[in-house]
Amino acid sequence: MKTPFYCIVFFVLFFVGCKKNEETKVVKAHNEVSFANGLEIHNYGTFTVMKVTKPWPEATKGFTYVCANSKENIPDSLQQFTFIKTPIQNVVVTSTTHISSIVSLSESDKIKGFPNLNYISSPVVRNLIDNGKIKELNDNESLNFEKTIDLKPDVIVGLSINNETAKFNQFEKAGIPVLYNADWVENSPLGKAEWIKFFGVLFNKQKEATAFFDNIVKEYNNAKSAVAHVSDVPTVLSGAIFQDVWYAPQGESWMADFITDAKGQYIWKDSKGTGSLSLSLESVLDKGIQADVWIGPGQFTSYAEMLAANQHYKQFEAFKQKRIFSYSLKKGTTGGIIFYEDATNRPDLVLKDLISILHPTILKGYQPTFIAPLQ
Repeated sequence: MKTPFYCIVFFVLFFVGCKKNEETKVVKAHNEVSFANGLEIHNYGTFTVMKVTKPWPEATKGFTYVCANSKENIPDSLQQFTFIKTPIQNVVVTSTTHISSIVSLSESDKIKGFPNLNYISSPVVRNLIDNGKIKELNDNESLNFEKTIDLKPDVIVGLSINNETAKFNQFEKAGIPVLYNADWVENSPLGKAEWIKFFGVLFNKQKEATAFFDNIVKEYNNAKSAVAHVSDVPTVLSGAIFQDVWYAPQGESWMADFITDAKGQYIWKDSKGTGSLSLSLESVLDKGIQADVWIGPGQFTSYAEMLAANQHYKQFEAFKQKRIFSYSLKKGTTGGIIFYEDATNRPDLVLKDLISILHPTILKGYQPTFIAPLQ
């Protein structure tokens, strides 16, 4: 968890460079973000400065957005940064995690377009889609330029896996601000979830976003505390084979954190990194053949599918004991995986799902939201 800190921002209001004897104003602004490493929000009353400090994993510089209801409220020293008139009235988004945050703030009607609508699972948003309120902007991650321009969005919320931002530059040249959301770059469950505050700024719902997130933190910590006393810690295997390589979460990834917080012993917890491990089947058998539970076997939804793909899966004890659980089973009406849309926004529910699997007697009567037994 990142400790909150105060940053001192120096700027001269109204008379920069006009009077030699004008006194520089010093404003102390609290960063309202505590867990997310790639986001800063500084509220100055009449305007808010939002910084995306790590828009992609290897980024060496970030983006600064100055948000207010009028540009007149922005001091000269901040005029160089992208101005966003808030609250925004319509938006194009590019990730289902954005959808989840906007739904949580009751601003679904502001969404005007998305690339590949079939990925969206939210019943509220699907109703808007069915009624023609949200437009299809492409069948892949790129936005169709003409269709997007026709919607006249106030902003586009995009993402980039590296510094290749050319696909969004054309929209900025057309006068549409592009904001980069980097919830996916965060490594911790609560760090990802705190990005709801990004949308809180855009919709002038900072108090609502903070209240929502604070409740998530409380629920997450309560669930974590519920298993703090547990001494029987099951071992957990994860991942699956793709083209002869076994891919599994690295030990510093958010899924590894979830398993640890749920009082499970992830077999690769000691590995470094936040991405994926690339392993041989032999090394996985050596380390994980006796694992008690298997969480996240790729996109498989049944034991039959797994065997059809690779007969070696049946050697694992978790396979023999039917103790494999998947987040790919629960889908929306058009096939979108609910976990991919909502898990980032609701880490408390992911944690409770895992606790209910690893320690079934702790959360009596709890029904998992995202994770289900393999069929």
